[in-house]
Amino acid sequence: MRSEDEVREQYEFLAEHLESEEMNHEGVRRMFTYYKRALGWVLEEEYM
Repeated sequence: MRSEDEVREQYEFLAEHLESEEMNHEGVRRMFTYYKRALGWVLEEEYM
């Protein structure tokens, strides 16, 4: 399993890219939103 720092880094990376102008296609935005949400749940359950 990944360390908390690795998971947080991946979460921040996704959050940053989700807000970029290149992510304007709705399907891509929805996919990353779900993935970002899932990572948040993992962080909450494992480390908080």
